[in-house]
Amino acid sequence: MDRTENSLENAADTAKDKVNEYAAKARNYIEEQKRKNEEPTREGFFDNLKSNLADAWEDTKDFADKAWESTKDTANDAWEKTKDAAEDVKAEVRKATN
Repeated sequence: MDRTENSLENAADTAKDKVNEYAAKARNYIEEQKRKNEEPTREGFFDNLKSNLADAWEDTKDFADKAWESTKDTANDAWEKTKDAAEDVKAEVRKATN
């Protein structure tokens, strides 16, 4: 299987997982509304999703910020080490050619 087929298969699996995830959320919302003796509505479901997404966005932002900081530091360290190694190589070349 080549990369394109793999990518397409992964995209299909991801889409299927998302559909199943939202179907489960819809069922949970409907069951919750019935327990409260309230009528489940599409608008209510969407409002519920929006509320959950706002919370999820804050969590995602926190995780992304932590990932950015650790990656940035690692990348900066690697860049500095690469520059140092390049300077060492230049010095060795100068030393060998003089």
